[in-house]
Amino acid sequence: MSNLTAPITSTTSDDLHLLRQIFTSVDADSCPNHYNFHMHTICSDGKLTPIALMEQAVAIGLQAFAITDHHSLAGFELAKAWLEDWRWRHPMPLNGRPASTFQGLARPRLFTGIEITALLAETEVHILGYGFVPDHGALAPYLEGYGARSTLQPAGLVIAAIQQAGGLAVLAHPARYRLPLSDLIADAASLGIDGVEAYYAYTNPGIWSSCPIHTPPVLELAHHHGLLTTCGTDTHGLNLLRRL
Repeated sequence: MSNLTAPITSTTSDDLHLLRQIFTSVDADSCPNHYNFHMHTICSDGKLTPIALMEQAVAIGLQAFAITDHHSLAGFELAKAWLEDWRWRHPMPLNGRPASTFQGLARPRLFTGIEITALLAETEVHILGYGFVPDHGALAPYLEGYGARSTLQPAGLVIAAIQQAGGLAVLAHPARYRLPLSDLIADAASLGIDGVEAYYAYTNPGIWSSCPIHTPPVLELAHHHGLLTTCGTDTHGLNLLRRL
């Protein structure tokens, strides 16, 4: 695993480089106990409060993760404040190893995250954004809140906005849409998307595991188009170890 003892949130080019390293290293065993880059709170359509989510993330021992509420950064902001306070109360010793109060766990690392609905090949899709500057003006049009129903923007504009804000754009759960995987991922790649969510539990099993049917072709297509691959539970319920 990468060294995750730097700042608790990601807004710099160095942090973006670290995020790319993490996405390059993820595999079927990364989620949900080490990394989780797809989680929701009550600030969009989830059931967990941001604080409850953070308490679970720390208890699980997540090393790096992102809250990806729909069209909202409110959950991220609350989680960031909680984590800043938690980190102040759990200082890292001079030898760089976690103190006993960490129960041997590495410091948790929170990245900025969001999920934006867009149109790709005339299909409604979800674009995940990571590692961007949260108050960047390019993202302002997409922060109207989950309940708002504005005109859907083309995926190319959403991808460009995330990247202009310094982040990485990722196609969420690519096998959930009505278009063939090969066409959808090729179209996303042609628009400059950075990655695809490869490790995803489409059938919501009791014990989370990446789908054995959809994961291999997504990984193959990601490799073919030179895309990063991510993992996440897409949690909407009360348990970060599964989707619902």
